[in-house]
Amino acid sequence: MPPSVPSLPRRVARILRTSLFAQVACALVLGIAVGKLWPDVATDLQPLGDGFTRLIKTIISPLVFCVVVVGIAKAGDLKAFGRIGLKALIWFEVASTLALVIGLLAANIVQPGSGMNVDPSTLDTSAVDAKTGGGSLPSTTEFVVNALPTSFIGAFAENSLLQVLILACLVGAALLHLGHTRVPKVLPAVEQAQEIIFAIVGFVMRLAPIAVFGAMAVLIGNYGLGVIETYGKLIVLCYVAAALFITLLAVALRLVTGLSLWKFLRYIREEMLLALGTASTESVMPRVMQKLRKAGARDDAVGLVLPTGYSFNLDGASLYLSIGTLFIAQAVGVDLSLGQQITVILVLMLTSKGMAGIPGSAFLALSATASSLGAIPAGAVALLLGVDRIMDSMRVVTNLLGNCVAVFAVSRWEGALDLERARKVLDGETVALPDEEPDGRPKPAGSGPAGSAGSASPAGPAGSEAEAGLPVVVSAGSGSGSGSGSGFEPAKETAPEAG
Repeated sequence: MPPSVPSLPRRVARILRTSLFAQVACALVLGIAVGKLWPDVATDLQPLGDGFTRLIKTIISPLVFCVVVVGIAKAGDLKAFGRIGLKALIWFEVASTLALVIGLLAANIVQPGSGMNVDPSTLDTSAVDAKTGGGSLPSTTEFVVNALPTSFIGAFAENSLLQVLILACLVGAALLHLGHTRVPKVLPAVEQAQEIIFAIVGFVMRLAPIAVFGAMAVLIGNYGLGVIETYGKLIVLCYVAAALFITLLAVALRLVTGLSLWKFLRYIREEMLLALGTASTESVMPRVMQKLRKAGARDDAVGLVLPTGYSFNLDGASLYLSIGTLFIAQAVGVDLSLGQQITVILVLMLTSKGMAGIPGSAFLALSATASSLGAIPAGAVALLLGVDRIMDSMRVVTNLLGNCVAVFAVSRWEGALDLERARKVLDGETVALPDEEPDGRPKPAGSGPAGSAGSASPAGPAGSEAEAGLPVVVSAGSGSGSGSGSGFEPAKETAPEAG
């Protein structure tokens, strides 16, 4: 008797019940519909998106701390960690500068603001002050000083990623210096805390569709779809420039690692859709870190490169700022010379590095650029108020992909990328981490590969029994495959299992 085929409604219901991608996609469409049909109601849904973002932010700092500490301890080489940091900064600077140049070239060719003939005196600059909260971008000195923590707890309380990174590096270095024999319980405790945090991420992510629904409804309710018609030329230019930059990222990823960016996009499609819906890359950082680890990038590379990229590698923002600066100049009838456009690149190379976490940072960076040129009225920045929120999707996708590619590239550059695992994962195969069961659950304590950071001592799975000279139970299928599958052997140093 042939097996019965589920009806279409049942298949759809099963997909909606089990697929986060399908849930978020439906929430996105519903949010647009509610925002269009009932804009007054939609604007009251802001707490849905804000609440989800707050929950995610509470776990970002402890997660980054745990991943970096464990990564340094597992790598066992602080110099390698320093090389990863240096190579990441080099990659960030090259990528963000390329984004700025592409933006300027695109704006010069298309001229999105030409013919608008806007009188800057007619613009309401108070709206820009409201958007930025009267704040300002930090100077280079302030940025460096603010990255240094004044309190261990304060760095976590303020959710300052750079400060948390520095603390994690210090703790990881201290663990390497003291050695496992002097602090045998610290590293396993940090690893267990990391597993708890990932479990919390799983719980919070179940709320993602609700957050996307609320955020999208608020966007359409506040701005409507008419803004797309008014700024159509600028919007299309920004998205086309972003597509070009992402294509270059795909080429770079292929040349450096041999991996496909399109397969990676399919791999993180749920996180990408969530980032689009909430207009925030922070909302997906924990999940993306977990997926990059599963895709073969070493813990120390993921823990350092991805969070640092959130401050230093804002490729999407760089594209938008360079195009936006020329759009404003063209709209008010100012023709920028080649020298002035080079100044734009130099100024934005600095201001774009201090934007993360500052309200209205794009407008602050644009105002700083306009002031440095002396040719564009600062009030002209208000021209972009109506379109800035629409550009979030472009910035989010480009920033996120730029940082993920940076993790793969720097990991490959440093020899911290398992290419075989990466290919399998991106091809859709289920490959568990060394400290996980095949279904993704963490292994019981002491059952990981020998020499892993999660075991109680470098002697392997036996942990403290090996240190005490006690006999070690050998599970079935381990070792050289003698076939006994049980019994006792004298404690001895064991090599990690192949594969």
